[in-house]
Amino acid sequence: MDGAIVCDKDASTLLAAGVQLLPDPSIETNESGTRHRTAERVAKQTGFPVIAVSASMSLISVYTEGIRHTVEDTQSLMGRANQAIRTLDSYTERLEQVLQQLSSLEIEASATLRDVAATLQRMEMVRRITVEAGHYVVELGDIGRLVALQLEELTTHNLPQSWVVLRDYLPRDTSPEQLQNYVTALEALDDKDIVDLTTIARTSGLGEDLEAHLHPHGHRLLAGIKSMPGAVADRLVDNFDGLQSLMAASLDDLRAVDGIGEQRARVIRESLSRMAESSLLERFM
Repeated sequence: MDGAIVCDKDASTLLAAGVQLLPDPSIETNESGTRHRTAERVAKQTGFPVIAVSASMSLISVYTEGIRHTVEDTQSLMGRANQAIRTLDSYTERLEQVLQQLSSLEIEASATLRDVAATLQRMEMVRRITVEAGHYVVELGDIGRLVALQLEELTTHNLPQSWVVLRDYLPRDTSPEQLQNYVTALEALDDKDIVDLTTIARTSGLGEDLEAHLHPHGHRLLAGIKSMPGAVADRLVDNFDGLQSLMAASLDDLRAVDGIGEQRARVIRESLSRMAESSLLERFM
């Protein structure tokens, strides 16, 4: 509008300076100032990001894909980033506890829809905070190196994602596409809806009766056995009627499954036994 600078797609070469931008005035904009109205319209018309700088207001705004993002000062960003890291640390620790509790309930065959929904809720909260912290790291650039290291450390925990839990409780004939649709719907919930366990349960396709008892297929616990190929785990689930049946299987029962020999059967039997013992000890300590 009043002296734009145009660069190439890589932002490595200046193509023009002092350019007067005249976008289509019929393009809708919610901005009030002329400079910012022009910036938003140019971004919508061209499909390229536009940065508007206001020296008088000490404000930098980025317009891209119909979204306006205001760049905060470094001090504010660092404060928000550190707060997000602290929150993520706390929520990750709580998620680990919830997953351990769910494992214990599954082994005891006493898990309810409320327990599963609470686990999915914690998983989604951790995911959202991780995404938010990642945005701060990007904005901080080199200044946020320490925050980036903290975020990387917190996200290296071997925690399952929501689709692993959903796959354990949805009907066996649920297709990968249907499973992904449930995950997408869960991630699309508003922040006010994510606190409602009934909404989470309904959105995940698991029903609405939070006190209903659910019986897992065993995918999640089998995924905890590091040497277990996914295809073999799937065959195990197909050959046994749920986690309880799998936990009670003898070595001969396990060897009867295609792809499982003597050694692998022992590894599965011992691993599941250790999981059961560890989960129950954790619960009653």
